[in-house]
Amino acid sequence: MEAIKVYIKNMVCQRCIVAVKEEFDVEGISVNSIQLGEVILQSAISNEQKTALGSALKKRGFEFLESRNSQYIEQIKSLLIRAIHYPDKPIHVNYSTYLEKEIGKDYHSLSSLFSSVEGITIERFIILQKLEKVKELIIYDELSLSQIANKLNYSSVQHLSNQFKKTMGMTPSEFKKQQVPNRNSLDELR
Repeated sequence: MEAIKVYIKNMVCQRCIVAVKEEFDVEGISVNSIQLGEVILQSAISNEQKTALGSALKKRGFEFLESRNSQYIEQIKSLLIRAIHYPDKPIHVNYSTYLEKEIGKDYHSLSSLFSSVEGITIERFIILQKLEKVKELIIYDELSLSQIANKLNYSSVQHLSNQFKKTMGMTPSEFKKQQVPNRNSLDELR
């Protein structure tokens, strides 16, 4: 029997994976594997199970992705969030090549689709995700700005600082000095 792949919107962290897995377990649906944005099932699920699961997921802020274009968008987001925030290993190619390889579609069509649906470019999405990771690492205060720049593959600390100031309206140092640093949810970055 062939495994069934289901795409889920708004899975952006490890806690999301746990939450989605819990909902599949509650419905008694066997899962082969689960990662950001997708669940691989052992077998197809009934319409009743899908409806019940859809309602439960929606209460937690997730939803099934039905159209292929929606699935591509979610794949792009999940791959980039995983690569930037939760890397198993660093990717040694640029993000466009990485997305093409992982999704199996040319980057130009992925980029056009993403921009038309999301209202921002993939490049902008990457910048926002990287800067959110920079903010997280600044708050943790375990790495120097130079180490953060290196960890996130910036060409230099100056490049990171310039991009941070241009996008956030303040330098990384000014951000660090804030009493309550402003962080954003990964699924709401635009």
